[in-house]
Amino acid sequence: MTAAGDRLGPTLFERSHPGRGGGKIPHPPKDALARIPADQLRTEGPNLPEVAEPELTRHYINLSQLNYAIDSGFYPLGSCTMKWNPKVNEWAARLPGFVSLHPFAPDELAQGSLQLLWELEQALAEIGGMRAVTLQPAAGAQGELTGILMVRAYHRSRSDLERSEVLVPDSAHGTNPATASMAGFKTVSIASASDGGVDIAAFRAALGPRTAAVMITNPSTLGLFESRIGELLDAVHAVGALAYMDGANLNAIMGRFKPGEAGFDVMHINVHKTFSTPHGGGGPGAGPVGVGEKLLPFLPSPRVLRESDGRFRLEHAGERPSSIGRIRSFAGNTAVLVRAYAYIRAHGASGLREVSDDAVLAANYMKSQVAGVLDVPFARHCMHEFVASSATLKAETGIRTLDVAKRLIDLGFHPPTIYFPLTVEEALLIEPTETESIETLDAFVEALRAIVHEAHVDPDLLHSAPHSSPVRRLDETSAARQPNLRWRAMTGGQTPCPD
Repeated sequence: MTAAGDRLGPTLFERSHPGRGGGKIPHPPKDALARIPADQLRTEGPNLPEVAEPELTRHYINLSQLNYAIDSGFYPLGSCTMKWNPKVNEWAARLPGFVSLHPFAPDELAQGSLQLLWELEQALAEIGGMRAVTLQPAAGAQGELTGILMVRAYHRSRSDLERSEVLVPDSAHGTNPATASMAGFKTVSIASASDGGVDIAAFRAALGPRTAAVMITNPSTLGLFESRIGELLDAVHAVGALAYMDGANLNAIMGRFKPGEAGFDVMHINVHKTFSTPHGGGGPGAGPVGVGEKLLPFLPSPRVLRESDGRFRLEHAGERPSSIGRIRSFAGNTAVLVRAYAYIRAHGASGLREVSDDAVLAANYMKSQVAGVLDVPFARHCMHEFVASSATLKAETGIRTLDVAKRLIDLGFHPPTIYFPLTVEEALLIEPTETESIETLDAFVEALRAIVHEAHVDPDLLHSAPHSSPVRRLDETSAARQPNLRWRAMTGGQTPCPD
């Protein structure tokens, strides 16, 4: 009996028996090892479990059933847009012409993929109101870095070398300050006003000749659209700086707001959040970056170009000397980009607008329901997500947001994002997405209501939750600081983790 109880079962190593498995697979030639250079041979066999195929399959199926998945339940993770994605897009990404194409294939053999990438660039540029788009970045954080590196190149091209600061509101995504630092800039944090928007006075006071850019998440991590965005952008450009928009929350504004037309010079788009790739758990992502006219010369290379005769090709090395160069290998995570293309083509302009409308409607409906259960600190309408708080519950009962999150697991729900944004005490950041039914949203609110009742009548029940999950509450601090990622057989006085 381990911390996961008997639902986890033995590991593959514990199921292993010498000589079991692989017996029906054709054996290699007797001289196979002789064909391998001696310095490339192992001195001993790999320590791999030996199990039959049915045991192997059942083991992993069992593990998959212990995991929470979008196919089995609701993911209300704020700042993540963990929504249901059409399975047809998985089919599209697995088409042999995309999957089997070698990354070094010459342009004439890759016309279909190049055309798809070129058309996706045009679509994303239109959605964002941008002049052009690069598909290279592998994720949103790398997209951020790409954008700020282009900002740096722009200022250097103008011999404007004193610009050493990047302004970042405290309601922005946490990767923004890290991005600015990696690009060699100093991060200047700007406080939020009482309504959750950027404090205009603090913002103007921080702007100056040293400002290279401002990085704004809009809608913000508080789930609020920056109502003073025009004033902010005018102030940024007045001092010669550039405006970067974190597009992680694009799910809320598609078809309703085009950042480029509003005055943003550069933005990244998390297509794996907005345009159909199941993400999370370290899976693949993509972070295309759109730019306005000022940053067009500095886009990463190679770009996909369309010739006058309709053929497509990649830029040649050195064809655009002003480019910041290659950000990563090849054309980004192409399977993710194929899914995004399929999603955009299936929805069209009106469909994408409806996606945002439904996401905003769902969030405001759920916010109105949660307001009768937990604290909801910001009164004005939210976009696709909203912040709740357990601060009052904690003061009354000692139950913290972590306890609420763990108890939700017992009630069949994945917890929302907790303790983020950092500016809200005991925060829960909840995003219902546009794909969940009203019955699901109501059931989640009822689960929160039940937990608040339990907090007042039996707080110990919450302190020790979850009770029904495969793994009970663990020491998460120690797990993060001292992770044990390697299985070893127990010997001597070692014992399983306690339940």
